[in-house]
Amino acid sequence: MLEKIKKIRQQTGVGMVDIKKALEEANGNEDKAIEIIRKKGHIKALKKAGREAKEGIVFAYIHSNKKIGTLLELFCETDFVARNEEFVELAKDIAMHISAMDPKFLRPEDVSEDIIAKEKEIWSEQLKKENKTVEIMVKIMEGKEKKFREENSLLGQPFVKNPEITIGELINQKIAKMGENIQVGNFVRYEL
Repeated sequence: MLEKIKKIRQQTGVGMVDIKKALEEANGNEDKAIEIIRKKGHIKALKKAGREAKEGIVFAYIHSNKKIGTLLELFCETDFVARNEEFVELAKDIAMHISAMDPKFLRPEDVSEDIIAKEKEIWSEQLKKENKTVEIMVKIMEGKEKKFREENSLLGQPFVKNPEITIGELINQKIAKMGENIQVGNFVRYEL
């Protein structure tokens, strides 16, 4: 049991007591325990989301080819956390992800309705050729819209270093671990 706790602690950064409870709840299944921890971490993140995050850092990332760069504002509640090595590492990971994946928006809901309307025109033309019923076409369009919004927003994209989680989930894990609200501010990606 202790080896499982250590292993999960390395993966999640969550306290040993919380890991032990999650393992007990999951009947010793590590994957299920991590899922339970992630769900609880998300709940903690929601509780902290209302707290003001006005400290933080501006992080600059330049890709190894010197042709892509990102500037990122990452906010937290205290300057103590802003100077924390793990917080800086999070900023680096997010900036690197932005350089690699080129998100156009922060959140899925930030994708403009004009862009969605243009995409829906394209999707409906594609679907007309498939002779689907109206009900099925509506469901397909909803799925395509959800996927499009996620793919084009930073918080909805699968994290480049671990596609099992999104950037939003990564931030929620760090909120749960550090005990502070963490928010992405502005970001800009440059490419030659």
